[in-house]
Amino acid sequence: MQIYKVGGAVRDKLLGLPVKDNDWVVVGATPEQMKNKGYQPVGRDFPVFLHPETKEEYALARTERKTGHGYAGFSFYTSCDISLEEDLLRRDLTINAMAEDQSGNIIDPYGGQDDLKSRQLRHVSPAFQEDPLRILRVARFAARLAPLGFHVAEETFELMRNMVKSGEASHLVPERVWQETSTALMELTPSVYFETLESCGALQAVLPEFKPFIHSQTLQHLNLAAQANSTALIRFGCLFIPLLPQTEAAKINNILSIQAITSKLRPPAEYADMALLVTEHSDRIISISRSPDAESLMSLFEATDALRRPERFTCLLTILSYSFETIKLGKNQIIELLNDCLAIKARDIISKKIKGKAIGEAVRKNRLQWIESKIHQKK
Repeated sequence: MQIYKVGGAVRDKLLGLPVKDNDWVVVGATPEQMKNKGYQPVGRDFPVFLHPETKEEYALARTERKTGHGYAGFSFYTSCDISLEEDLLRRDLTINAMAEDQSGNIIDPYGGQDDLKSRQLRHVSPAFQEDPLRILRVARFAARLAPLGFHVAEETFELMRNMVKSGEASHLVPERVWQETSTALMELTPSVYFETLESCGALQAVLPEFKPFIHSQTLQHLNLAAQANSTALIRFGCLFIPLLPQTEAAKINNILSIQAITSKLRPPAEYADMALLVTEHSDRIISISRSPDAESLMSLFEATDALRRPERFTCLLTILSYSFETIKLGKNQIIELLNDCLAIKARDIISKKIKGKAIGEAVRKNRLQWIESKIHQKK
């Protein structure tokens, strides 16, 4: 039995990056031997085990053969006689197809170290084109490593284009597309993910509804959010900042596209809500931030449900602040006014013996008066 550290842990160590997770390959062992040593089996499709102490994943060396369409269309073969080189051959990129033995020696049968030096993302073998998920993975790695100067090798780009042309990319399931996309949003330069997909034709094939939103300004806003270490929700919202002025017809089309995207990818509900808020209210918020008045601001709070969900409204302003200077400058004032409104409670009105519908009307009136006085003080 021989145990090797593989994949991202080896790559990141050689790049001088923090190593987050360790993955291991075991050569020359059977499932029974692993269980006898206390490893816990967890793999559903092939033998993967958790270390009894560290709980890190240890997979038996395996090969794979394509048996159908999509990333799930593979059968796996594992045996004591499968070599480390055979296991590494099935991996996507050369920089992910390296291993380290227990003495710290690097095993690199496919030129991963050379590609690290030349900053290239290159496929290991022609079998790369059998798995459409690798299109998204390469785009994600490009987004992660672009700040270090990495780029997709032209021959790998050609395989990605061929996969799109052959229709293989159309077999990607929405759950995996969202999983890769949401992870890519949290990379250092998430714009590169979308640029890579667009360059090889996969954006049109897999996410055609995104096409109207992916342009240079959108991607610039997305990278600004990444530089600010914003949450995935805020980064996702940045994709839908509209080009202003936005006609009513354009707004309707954008809303329909967002509904199609969220229906297909099924992201968390808060992501769908935020994308719609950005598209529906951007122009109104811009107008108010330039020339605020009490009624317009109060109507905005009501339309966006800011009085019940102030954190969501703050996220909305943060998203728009990456695109519009007026919002960047006026964001704190708007949030301050919202907090002032939240401090005016119905119980303050009830004490004055006002009842029923009149309570809500009185609360709104008091809030309007407060906003008006605050705006007047700022002038």
